[in-house]
Amino acid sequence: MRILLVEDDERIANVLAASLTEQRYTVDMAGDGEKGWEFIEAFSYDLILLDVMLPKLNGIGLCQRIRQSGCSIPVLMLTAKDTSEDKVTGLDVGADDYVVKPFDVPELLARIRALLRRGNVAPNPILEWQQLRLDPSSYEVTYSDQILHLTPKEYGLLELFLRNENLVLSRSAILDNLWSFEDPPSEEAVKVHIKDLRKKLRKVGAPPDFIETVYGVGYRLKQG
Repeated sequence: MRILLVEDDERIANVLAASLTEQRYTVDMAGDGEKGWEFIEAFSYDLILLDVMLPKLNGIGLCQRIRQSGCSIPVLMLTAKDTSEDKVTGLDVGADDYVVKPFDVPELLARIRALLRRGNVAPNPILEWQQLRLDPSSYEVTYSDQILHLTPKEYGLLELFLRNENLVLSRSAILDNLWSFEDPPSEEAVKVHIKDLRKKLRKVGAPPDFIETVYGVGYRLKQG
């Protein structure tokens, strides 16, 4: 899943980005409201973490712009102000939740998971394809009940395929979904990660073409 973090305090932004990355989220960072809006127009996000006090366009104004555009992405606002008036203002312009700084990171991560669950028909649904099973709530992946030990990017790849099981995903689409805007590798990196993931799948009994190459287009889970 992809999260946009709009925060002008570099120290806080880096701590949050590191914690979110450890939880296997892809994170883009913007240091002001206008840059945040540019990201929102350019990419699809599952959630926005939005500081209230921002240069150029503050968090209240950005949240209002997001909602006026018809976008329903969950927004969690971060602020140093702990007054009922500030909270009411944030919620009135369309924020879904509100966390006051300084905050406890594990609690913030729990709030994020709760907001992400609201958009699902069922909370943290198990993703399955043939004998493969991925549990987003525990990050456990098994094939024929054998646990796969995956890197965060390999896990992200497999989750992306499972959530788009009927689609062929190009290398550029994979890059857009799994790497942040600030740090995209070459498309060759996708090929390397696919190769390593196939090796791990084969070791637990999956067929060599479990992830199928559609030449000239991209990759998909093997149909049938």
